[in-house]
Amino acid sequence: MTTPIRRLPGRRMPGWAKALSAVVLVLVVLFAGLRLSVLPGLKDVFGTETHDRSGPALLKSIQDISRYEAASGSFQVVVDLEKDTKYLPDAIRGSRTLYVGAGTVDAYVDLGKVGEDDVTVNEDRTSATLRLPHAALGEPALDPDHSYAVSKQRGLLDRLGDLFSDNPNGEQAVQKLAARHIGDAAKDSELTARAEGNTTAMLQGLLRSLGFEQVRVTYGP
Repeated sequence: MTTPIRRLPGRRMPGWAKALSAVVLVLVVLFAGLRLSVLPGLKDVFGTETHDRSGPALLKSIQDISRYEAASGSFQVVVDLEKDTKYLPDAIRGSRTLYVGAGTVDAYVDLGKVGEDDVTVNEDRTSATLRLPHAALGEPALDPDHSYAVSKQRGLLDRLGDLFSDNPNGEQAVQKLAARHIGDAAKDSELTARAEGNTTAMLQGLLRSLGFEQVRVTYGP
């Protein structure tokens, strides 16, 4: 007689083990996709596509401008922004970004502030004196085509935070810092003096073409 073989009941996998296995499987697939995407010929398997589904731009307002844009300066700055956390090494929590920012700053004279008392013309209309406000600087405008991050170093916690952030690897902080440095450089330059000189030349040429022999332009508050 043969003795029947009894099969022991199999152990069921706990719920936490199933969840852990699923997470591991997802990570394996993701990392495999990243590896395959860098191999030649397999780029399209896990490739991404960009679709622009933006709506049409809406006109919010129209504003009349009385500024005479008399000069424009181009600037470039290298921003080295580092963020540290107390009691934690940079490899765990911290970031450092090296960013090259290029932009322009315009200098203008607001002719809309010129009143009737600021313009003096003699009786035979051969001489004119104009008093204008001093030239001012506009807001710095970064050029996205020539501004870029040279290097980015982030700690482990910062990298994990980028995975769940709506704006991973955002460069807003360094862009604001670059714009501020460019604005400070424009203040230290001779941009406003150049703007006033160009405005004077423009008005003298315009009024002399209208028959004025002497044209004097001054600047003041």
